[in-house]
Amino acid sequence: MTTILLTGSSRGIGAAIRRQLEVRGATVIGHASSAGDEHTIGADLAHAGAAAALWTEALARSGGTIDAVILNAGLFEATPLGASDAEWLAGWEKTLAINLSSAAQLARHAVLHWQEKRSGGRIVHVASRAGHRGDSPAHWHYAAAKGGMLAMHKTIARAYAAENILSFAITPGFTDTAMAGDYLESRGGAGLLADIPLGRVATPDEIATIATFCALEGPPSMTGATIDANGASYVR
Repeated sequence: MTTILLTGSSRGIGAAIRRQLEVRGATVIGHASSAGDEHTIGADLAHAGAAAALWTEALARSGGTIDAVILNAGLFEATPLGASDAEWLAGWEKTLAINLSSAAQLARHAVLHWQEKRSGGRIVHVASRAGHRGDSPAHWHYAAAKGGMLAMHKTIARAYAAENILSFAITPGFTDTAMAGDYLESRGGAGLLADIPLGRVATPDEIATIATFCALEGPPSMTGATIDANGASYVR
C-alpha cells in the first residue's frame, strides 16, 4: 500500500487530492495549519521547525515508510507595494516560509529518507502559473515563491533520477477555491475570465486528477516535467 504525506489537505485542491488518493487505495497522512486529528497533522508552516516536526510525526504515523510527498500547502495574501517596509518584508517572509521554505525542508527530508532506504519515491509540487508569468503588483512574493518551487523541482529531478527519486510539478491557473475566489473578486470578478480561453477556472478535482496521477503512476521518464492546468491562459 502506498503511503503519501499531503500538505494542505483540509480544503480546496488538497481535500480533492486526498479524496482521489483514498479512492485509489492510498494511505494519506494529511496536514492542516491548525490542530489535527487521527488523520491529519496540525503544523503552522510559517514557523521555523514546523516542517521538520511535521515530517517526524508523519514518519511515525506511517510506521517508518513514506512513499510520496505532495507539497500542496500554500498562502496567497496580498502585500501592497505601498505598505510600510516592515509590513512588506513580513508579507514576503511569511509567504516564502509557507510556499517555498517549508516545501524545501519536506522535500529534503523525503530525499534523505528514500536514499537511506534505497527505495525511491515521488514528490509532487503544486506550484502555480504565477511561477512562469508572474502575478499582480501585490503578489510579488507569491510569484517568486512558486518560481522558486519550480526551480527546486527541476533540481531534484535532475539530481536524483538515477536513484528512482522522481519529481513532478503542476502549475494551476485560477482554481475554484476560496483563495482564488477572493482574488478574482478583488481583481474585478468575472471580467478576469476573459484572459482564460477555456472560459472558466479549473476545478479542484481537475488539479487533483493530475496530482494523483503523478503520485501513483506517472511514468519515471516524466520526472522533471511541469504540467500546466490553466485553461490556456498561459502556454509555453
